[in-house]
Amino acid sequence: MSVKIALAGNPNSGKTTLFNALTGSNQFVGNWPGVTVEKKEGRLKGHKDVIIIDLPGIYSLSPYTLEEVVARNYLINDRPDAIINIVDGTNIERNLYLSTQILELGIPVIMAVNMMDIVKKNGDEIRIARLGEKLGCEVVEISALKGTGITEAVKKAVAIAQTKTVSEIKHEFCKEAEEIIQRVEDKLSGIVTDGQKRFFAVKLLEKDEKIQTQISSMPDIAEDIKELEEKFEDDTESIITNERYCYISSIIGDCVKKNRAGKLTLSDKIDRVVTNRWLALPIFAIVMWVVYYVSVTTVGTFATDWTNDVLFGDIIPPAIENILVSVNCAGWLEGLILDGIVAGVGAVLGFVPQMFVLFIFLAFLESCGYMARVAFIMDRIFRKFGLSGKSFIPMLIGTGCSVPGVMASRTIENDRDRKMTVMTTTFIPCGAKLPIIALIAGALFDEASWVAPSAYFVGIAAVICSGIILKKTKMFAGDPAPFVMELPAYHMPTAGNIFRSMWERGWSFIKKAGTVILLSTILLWFLMSFGWADGSFGMLEADQLDSSILAVIGNFIAPLFKPLGWGDWKMAVAAVTGLIAKENVVGTFGILFGFAEVAEDGTEIWGQLAGSMTAVAAYSFLVFNLLCAPCFAAMGAIKREMNNPKWFWFAIGYQTGLAYAVSLCVYQIGNIISGGGFGLGTIVAVILMIGFGYLMVRPYKESRTLNAGQKAMVPAR
Repeated sequence: MSVKIALAGNPNSGKTTLFNALTGSNQFVGNWPGVTVEKKEGRLKGHKDVIIIDLPGIYSLSPYTLEEVVARNYLINDRPDAIINIVDGTNIERNLYLSTQILELGIPVIMAVNMMDIVKKNGDEIRIARLGEKLGCEVVEISALKGTGITEAVKKAVAIAQTKTVSEIKHEFCKEAEEIIQRVEDKLSGIVTDGQKRFFAVKLLEKDEKIQTQISSMPDIAEDIKELEEKFEDDTESIITNERYCYISSIIGDCVKKNRAGKLTLSDKIDRVVTNRWLALPIFAIVMWVVYYVSVTTVGTFATDWTNDVLFGDIIPPAIENILVSVNCAGWLEGLILDGIVAGVGAVLGFVPQMFVLFIFLAFLESCGYMARVAFIMDRIFRKFGLSGKSFIPMLIGTGCSVPGVMASRTIENDRDRKMTVMTTTFIPCGAKLPIIALIAGALFDEASWVAPSAYFVGIAAVICSGIILKKTKMFAGDPAPFVMELPAYHMPTAGNIFRSMWERGWSFIKKAGTVILLSTILLWFLMSFGWADGSFGMLEADQLDSSILAVIGNFIAPLFKPLGWGDWKMAVAAVTGLIAKENVVGTFGILFGFAEVAEDGTEIWGQLAGSMTAVAAYSFLVFNLLCAPCFAAMGAIKREMNNPKWFWFAIGYQTGLAYAVSLCVYQIGNIISGGGFGLGTIVAVILMIGFGYLMVRPYKESRTLNAGQKAMVPAR
């Protein structure tokens, strides 16, 4: 019979790092809340009968966010055989708040005090044995990052799971509170198991509605709640919270010795600069410029040029062509393989080196602790525009892939803020959009270093402007949710974690190229290679592309994009195929411009693309693909998180509408500045900009969710 051990603890306490170490998994490890938004399972290395469950990080078993609900429901309903409670040793007092609740569940518990290497480096001391005596459970010290102590911790967890040794609850509140808790416990006899009585009694006193729905026969405790509130002159939830912290404070002095009281740590000194009120944003802008400059313009470009020009130019296509010729391959099949699969998939895979370089940078910034500071910095900005700093966390996660970014919105407890975050997260360029950015920067802007960073900040600007505009509607009105987040100490990430994160993100991209993009390129090749010529339908010659099925479809939709500066059917088709997967935009260009074969004049896709539209139109094309509705996979995530068809279509419509309007303004105004003509499109762009300005400055509206006693206008911020 298998043994199930759950890993539970605060965000950033090291659960996922420990999970990876115990199971050999490659789950993403980040330095902010919300990285784990669903429970993950893996088997203990070398023990097929031991299952490890990585639960989302939670601060309390009184859930406010969706991922906290996931964790608590699993612990209460599924009841694992044992819990390893991971506690951040550098912030032990606040972490013990959750620990006191976990101990009340009636499940065997091992406490693993993590980051002990940092604790000792700081000169602090945690008396592990004494802490275990005070809490009533066994406590071990570990460093999940370095792998020390984790074997001992899991062995002890398996042992208590097999013997079902439940920890003794030693923490007690004041006498008055304990008397009332005991009274409620007595009323729960026969309703819940003996081991869970205290947990349910405390939660009922806290007026936890979700717990009330899980009890078959709700006891009458109204008088108990009233008595408790009258004795302490406060609401019961605040009373219980205060009692927990009073107990924790009473044992901390005996169990923890701080050696650096009043001294600034290295992290504190760094934060004085990078989170400075005036320097924080310029530093962030410089950091992101360096990241994209190295990834897209220098090191990444060198590797990508070699991949495109040599690997997918001089090596792979000729080798495959020689093989096909030697086996007398049919002409249509040779065209499918060379002009379809190799051209389309090769065009996408050519940008993998740039993506790997970018992912290395992002993994380093995330693991060292800087990105957590970015969320803190952006909170100061976002709150002024109606968004919580928590909204930026999904956007940071979404730089790899929009799907986990959208899912990470579950960390936001306010429903309005969560929906707005889901709608705007995909504005930040994900890894799949990097090939589009690199292609436009190389083909139209001579690899200018400003193009890639500007794409990132266009996304941030779209988020901020959307926050201002949407918060002024009745659907989204209201103050943003408060943002509370621990800033982890800076530390040098391990090479293993950085490369694991890079490979996880990069491999996801490569797998998509081998599945979704492969099928898309085959379909595109068919649509491009067959059509109507000389009065009949059939396979076309190379110079008959304008008669293909794809050209017919493209010419039908191309007029929609003419005001945006790229009304050519090839551009229109590329933009639409990007809805399947954003990488398809580059793959489509690879097929349409014959990337697999070098043209007679020596130019390839970049030169041909540059000749098809102006620089202003190219930037308009880039902006549209950055902001419009994301790929099908991300749309599916949006649909799941919205859980409402109307909200889903509103989100997709808003994203696409905003992308079209911004791209129109970029092209029309940019065209005027660069010496172009004035026309109807320019007038529309000016009207849109005036309307946009009005939406930005108009007063805030009250929320429909406010009740009759709250009918007060939400003040403008």
